[in-house]
Formats: sequence, C-alpha cells, structure tokens
Amino acid sequence: MSITSTPTDLQEALDGLRAELDRLDDDMHDLLMRRAEVVTRVAALGAKGRVALRPGREADIIRRLLRRHQGPLPKRVLPRIWRELFAGTTAMQGPYSATVCEVQPGSGYVAIAREHFGVATPLRTHRSPAQAIAEVSRGSATAAVLPMPAEDEAAAAAWWTALLQRDAPRIHVVARLPFWSPRAEGAPQVRALVVAAVAPDRSVHDRSLIGLELPLEMSRARLAAALTEAGFSVGGSILRRDPNDPMALALIDIDGHVTESDPRLAALATQRPPVVLGSYAVPVDGETP
Repeated sequence: MSITSTPTDLQEALDGLRAELDRLDDDMHDLLMRRAEVVTRVAALGAKGRVALRPGREADIIRRLLRRHQGPLPKRVLPRIWRELFAGTTAMQGPYSATVCEVQPGSGYVAIAREHFGVATPLRTHRSPAQAIAEVSRGSATAAVLPMPAEDEAAAAAWWTALLQRDAPRIHVVARLPFWSPRAEGAPQVRALVVAAVAPDRSVHDRSLIGLELPLEMSRARLAAALTEAGFSVGGSILRRDPNDPMALALIDIDGHVTESDPRLAALATQRPPVVLGSYAVPVDGETP
C-alpha cells in the first residue's frame, strides 16, 4: 500500500516552510539591528570628524565571508548584500555621498558606483575628473569614482597627475572597482578607482600606486629595472611625455600596501621624491576567493 501526499499535506508543508523563513527573517533582522548598535559604539570611540570610510576592512570582511560560505546560495550574492550593509552603517556615522566622473552618460560609471556605494547613497555626476575630485577636496562628497587611468588618455583625463602635487587635503586612491567578479550579464563592465580625502586603509592583500617625475629620456625598460632593483614587484605602468612638459610622469602599480615612509622609495633616483598616490584591496572572484 502506498501513501501519497494530498493537496492539504503539501499546503501544510509549504506553510510550515514559509513560517520557518519568517522566523529566519526575524532572526536576521535582529542581528542587523544588533550590528547597527555595535557600529554606533565603534563610531563613538573614533576620532571626531574623521571620515568613516574603511574600504580595506570592508574588503577583508567580504573575503572572509566568501571563504567560509557554504550551501546553495551563490557566493556572488554576498558582496551585494554586504555592500548595501556597509553603505547603510557608514551613513549612520556622518555625511556620506559620492561623486562620479562619467564623461559619456550611460557608460557604466554611475552603475558601478551604485553597486559599490549602495542604492540609497547620494550620487552626483560630473563630466570631468577634476570636477569630481574638487567635490572631495572641499568636503561636499566622501569619495569620487574615476575612470581607470590609461596610457593614451588626454592630459585633462589624466587625473592622477594632479595628485602628485600633494595639495591639502591629500587625496588618495582607496579602492578599485569592481571588487568582485565574474560580472553578470547587464552588470557594468568598466573599471574605476575610488579616491577620498583619507589615507588608504590596509587590507590583507593590496596593491599600491606611486607617481614619479622622471627625465624625459627615461625609457620604460630603465624604469622597470630601477623599480625591480629597489625591491618592488611591479604590475602595470603608465609613462606620460606631454608636449611642452620638461618632465615625464609615471604611474606605477606595485604589489603590497606602500606608504611614503617605505625605505625602498628612497632608492629610486627621481627628480622629486616619489609620491604614494594610494592603495586598493585587490579584487576577488565572487565564486573562488
């Protein structure tokens, strides 16, 4: 004799599972409220007036969660959830907004900024990187999302050259976007850097950007050799020789979290002391961290 489930049995089972989901939602909500309470206590212990921006710590939290994750929920969902959580709790600690350089409307920079800073965070857009950086400099924006530097970009687009001046307040690169991959269909495909008027926040796996002023005759090969001899592990580099400029400018991407007290910088024979433009947490693969 076989026993088959009746429509009533199936409905009762479904109702029971939905009730369990409701209880789990309540439990998660309780934890979110408790987390917010801890954030307020952390903020109370922090320096008054300090920008509550910790991209390195946020990156490490996401990396840790991806490593411990199990079960059928796709890993790529975790960064999306926690980015919204970070945005909400950062906004609890003071004014929080971002500005975006999107030269061509719809090119993806606003979308990638929303992905990182959350759907409820105020965003303003500008057509030039200088305008976006100016907002950060005067304190009307917490951070700016800027296009990734390119070798062949026009002088006006090479926003990183302005950071070589060390103007006050110091603007640093603090993050790279997108932080996770693979990119889903319809997701913004652009790459960007985030700058803010805070020192870079160290994570467990960083890369740094340094800017150099060099003699015009300096070749890329000689530059690479000098960096390697100084002890740096070099990734990419950009070398600019603008018309009527007596110096060449270089942007170097190197492994690790580098500060301007790093003794390796003194080993570089440059016209002026090297400038650490910032660092960023190395992006992760949302499926295989």
